[in-house]
Amino acid sequence: MASTNPLRYDVLRVYKELLYLGREYPLGFENYFRPRLHKAFSAKSGLQDQAEIKKGIEQAQYVRKEIEALYV
Repeated sequence: MASTNPLRYDVLRVYKELLYLGREYPLGFENYFRPRLHKAFSAKSGLQDQAEIKKGIEQAQYVRKEIEALYV
């Protein structure tokens, strides 16, 4: 059995948080936000280096904060 990346659950958590926040996105969820989010995460799906994965998680958390600020 192949070992899973310990950061996998962090990536899934931030992805789900962004999906949840995107439900009320002004330009639309199904036709704008969700496809772009999926494309952004898919583009980084091949990363193997722990440091690069952590950098991607930090970038996603920054986007999350920006979306939260949009709603305030």
